[in-house]
Amino acid sequence: MSTATITSKGQVTIPSVVRAALGVESEDRVEFIEVEHGRFELVAATHSVTALKGIVRMPSSAVTIVSMNQAIAKQGAKAK
Repeated sequence: MSTATITSKGQVTIPSVVRAALGVESEDRVEFIEVEHGRFELVAATHSVTALKGIVRMPSSAVTIVSMNQAIAKQGAKAK
């Protein structure tokens, strides 16, 4: 378990083992995400949205507006 001390200015030095595990370096950004009251997760925020390119594969065939509307109507009918 790694610990850190908060300075009088509210600054914290992230321990090197934590930085290595997150893959962050000097000038990188991190986010503090509240997972429950009084508990936060520290998440690396170093990648841009362009890094997500290619994660979702292209569909094998194009979807038409008509087929999208039919799927929407079908799901709407199930909800009733």
